[in-house]
Amino acid sequence: MSWMNEYVVADEVLEALNNHAPVVALESTIISHGMPYPENVAVAKRVEDAVRNHGAVPATIAILKGRIHVGLTPDQLEQFAQTREVMKCSRRDLPFAVSCELNGATTVSATMIIAEMAGIDVFATGGIGGVHRGAELNFDVSADLQEFANTSVAVVSAGAKAILDIPKTLEYLETLGVPVIGLDTAEFPAFYSRTSGLALSLSLPTTAAIAAVIHEKKRMNLKGGILIANPIPATYEIPAHEIEPFINQALQQAAENGIDGKELTPFLLKTLNAATAGKSQQANEQLVLNNAAVAAQIACDLVAIRRKQRFIAL
Repeated sequence: MSWMNEYVVADEVLEALNNHAPVVALESTIISHGMPYPENVAVAKRVEDAVRNHGAVPATIAILKGRIHVGLTPDQLEQFAQTREVMKCSRRDLPFAVSCELNGATTVSATMIIAEMAGIDVFATGGIGGVHRGAELNFDVSADLQEFANTSVAVVSAGAKAILDIPKTLEYLETLGVPVIGLDTAEFPAFYSRTSGLALSLSLPTTAAIAAVIHEKKRMNLKGGILIANPIPATYEIPAHEIEPFINQALQQAAENGIDGKELTPFLLKTLNAATAGKSQQANEQLVLNNAAVAAQIACDLVAIRRKQRFIAL
């Protein structure tokens, strides 16, 4: 891990990595572009606490003045949450943000890249990006999907964001050869909703079983990530028939205002939050917390498998 000499790794994270302890990567876009201050920092701390409470070390990944950070101190998290000029960074943006000494929030793709560099196998997010509605006309496809083909990190997610074309997103992942595994579900979740009507060919009942797949994939030296589909807790679900009219309305407003590219998803989420009187934001927060807890359990199970393998080898 010679790259760590050039970037900043929090002491807690570095100690865990050196001791082969469970670590979970966390993105920072949800902090800078997901909700306003101070709600954003409060949620970020709760997500980190969810990881710790389930036995793993959280590593929130961000770029501070051109330095890549794997894990943020409480003071850094607070400062980042209050910073207004933050670049939303995917794979293409990382060199630019670093060379120009900018503040950057990592998307799913950028977080996967940095997590793999650091040797972190498990990453918790809310929902992945994917194929946008109308992509057959505008070719709007998130860089997250291609990253799954390139980067060997397991991502725990409540499916793809409901604002996307979920059937096309799954087709794209299948074309790339990305395993999509449902955790105790045979149907792909749709972010706010536990079901999408789309069946999954791969499903496992426990985090330990999923950790075994991650271990075997790495042992076989198969390049690429794994998407773990973890439905939102039933208590906080917004059924598809309830949220869909609001999504269509938000998409129409975005089109009328010429909003697209990087600004589209934040705009849609903000518009949905207003239209649902905060219900969609609450669902978003709860599914992220749930994903963080599950990711921590998977990371712990993965460490247990590896320790057992080392013991057998001895």
